Amino acid sequence: MIEKIVIGLRHTSELTVTDAVTASVMGSGDMPVLATPAMMALMENAAMMAIAEALPEGCTSVGGHIASSHLRPSKIGDKITATAEVTKVEGKKVEFWVAAYSGETLLGEGTHLRFVVDKERFMSKLG
Repeated sequence: MIEKIVIGLRHTSELTVTDAVTASVMGSGDMPVLATPAMMALMENAAMMAIAEALPEGCTSVGGHIASSHLRPSKIGDKITATAEVTKVEGKKVEFWVAAYSGETLLGEGTHLRFVVDKERFMSKLG
């Protein structure tokens, strides 16, 4: 089903820090710096995009787990990049290494797990 998803597939997603993704606005803190949930969402986006073109028709991937450090703050206006690379494929389960940077500075890194699902069947579970 997912034989086109192979170890080494990767993608980099970008984000410019705005008020909307700060800790004070997102509620994960009280300062005007990049919110950890926004950094993690960017990592998830990179992972989703890394395998998107390899998915069978009618399928997508959904996040199952993410674990990452967040080592340094980023101010409004900073350009953030997140890269995800496939490290393991086991049936419908795909594991990634993820990392976020501001320029050359590592902001955080960790692992992310996604599952390949049929879109219709997944949405039908909502009732």
